[in-house]
Amino acid sequence: MTAALATGQLPPPSLSVVIPLFQEVDNVEPLLRRVHEGLAGYPGRWELLCVDDGSADGTGRRLVEVAETYGPHVRVIRLRRNFGQTAAMQAGIDAARGELIATLDGDLQNDPADIPRMIQELGERDLDLLQGWRRRRQDDLLLRKLPSRIANRLIARVTGVHLHDYGCSLKVYRSEVLKSVRLFGEMHRFIPVWVAGVTSASRIGETEVSHRARELGRSKYGISRTFRVLLDLLAAFFFLRYRARPGHFFGSIGLGFGVLGGGIMTYLGALKLFYGADIGHRPLLFIGILFCVAAIQFLTTGVLAELLSRTFFESSDRPHHAIAWQSDPASAAWKSGRESHAS
Repeated sequence: MTAALATGQLPPPSLSVVIPLFQEVDNVEPLLRRVHEGLAGYPGRWELLCVDDGSADGTGRRLVEVAETYGPHVRVIRLRRNFGQTAAMQAGIDAARGELIATLDGDLQNDPADIPRMIQELGERDLDLLQGWRRRRQDDLLLRKLPSRIANRLIARVTGVHLHDYGCSLKVYRSEVLKSVRLFGEMHRFIPVWVAGVTSASRIGETEVSHRARELGRSKYGISRTFRVLLDLLAAFFFLRYRARPGHFFGSIGLGFGVLGGGIMTYLGALKLFYGADIGHRPLLFIGILFCVAAIQFLTTGVLAELLSRTFFESSDRPHHAIAWQSDPASAAWKSGRESHAS
């Protein structure tokens, strides 16, 4: 199917463009204009979903006004308050109706004209996610570019999903893959990592995209996000590797503490039994006790985490695996055979 799409044997896939906005009233009109200019030659059906994340500067009202001049394919979603970029993006993804979903920021630093090329490349390379790479990024070196480079290398090393620019919001996804991932907190920074939980990392690629300096409005990002990235990275690593087996994560830590604590207590017990040494006031005794208690804590936490994980998968009817495609050539024969048997 993908090969046929790449060679033009199938009609172009429908597209939903999702753009979260917060306090971007000055960028609304030029943003919608550039999106329509960039997608003017796209041969398939497409829609634009602009999500106002509880802006207080009139962004929501301005979106409604400008959207009416373009037509019903421009849809506006207004959140009741500021829930954050991740929640705004999830709201747009839930409302998207296209076979493909493209996301980008509302600050005009991403160029919507890159989207048609990315769609073609997604099909030609048979990918589920194509990530933009701002190779010539137009941002401050110390406050934006340097921390981003460090974070990107750290994320790639920890997660095994090797990309140059996790922070670029310009991405194109297959809808069925993206909608199988639920975004919470500030997970928008690690969307490729979460997508790697439902598809192979080999089906996640990147391509160079253009990047512009911000012309209007103020940036919502700062150096403080670097520290939040470290916490988010820990959560992403845990869910990517141990979501269906959290007991292995906590259990391995508990066993490590148990081995250390058991070794210390065995050593001190041998000193007491064979040499009559006084161990009651040794700091090593208290360290050994601490390690043993920690081992019990982590092991019991692992058991509880396993129970919660199994309860979640059973109660939500969500399997841990994700099927991309399956053949069923015997389906017709099976049904006809069953009907013959019934007759």
